[in-house]
This record gives sequence, C-alpha cells and structure tokens, in this order.
Amino acid sequence: MLARDVEAVHRALDAGGDEVQVSLSRETAELLARVVDARARGQQVLVTRGHAEVTPSEAAELLGMSRPQVRKLMDQGVLDFRKVGAHHRIRVSSIRAFLDAERPRRRAALEDLADLQDELGLTE
Repeated sequence: MLARDVEAVHRALDAGGDEVQVSLSRETAELLARVVDARARGQQVLVTRGHAEVTPSEAAELLGMSRPQVRKLMDQGVLDFRKVGAHHRIRVSSIRAFLDAERPRRRAALEDLADLQDELGLTE
C-alpha cells in the first residue's frame, strides 16, 4: 500500500502546479497529517532508519536542551550510547524512549503549575 501511495504522490508532483490532488491510503494520510501537524507547531521532523544514531550535539537539538545536559543523561544511563573511537553516538530510539518516559512527568508538572497559577489568581 505504501509503495502505491509513493507512486501516486510522485505522479501528482510531476504534474506541476502549486497544488496537488492525490488519493492516499488512510495509513499514509495519517502519517502525513502527523508530520504536517508537527511542522505547523514549529517542531522538527526526523526521519531515520531503525537503528540511526546521532551525536550528543544532535541529540541536544532534538531534545531541546544543551549538550552538557545530554552528556549528564548519558552519564546517568538515561540515554543509551556507544563510543566510536573517542566519539559518542546515541540511538534515536533511545531519545524517543526518553521523550516517551518524560511526557507523563512533564504533563504532571504543567498541571501543578496551572493549579498554582489558579491558587495565586494569575489566570482569568
């Protein structure tokens, strides 16, 4: 199904013009919607192979934190990494797992912050 969708997209793009119309499977349309939604929110979209690796600097950019913070997570064993010579490589799957694990903690922290704002009368 995905191969069919790829061909349909390329045919539509080859036709030229500012807008394209193409018929896609629901699965492909949902994938594209997630990508477009992320970009519309100003988020980066990373497409990788299954075992892709990044440098600590690249991981810091993906995580929205500093490289020293990423190194701290590596040293704590939170992010899995390997050394290639003197260089560190972090699996993208490890970054994804970290983000998935952090999501509930961040959500709870934001709820606590909202409750505090309500208590202090800082919200309408």
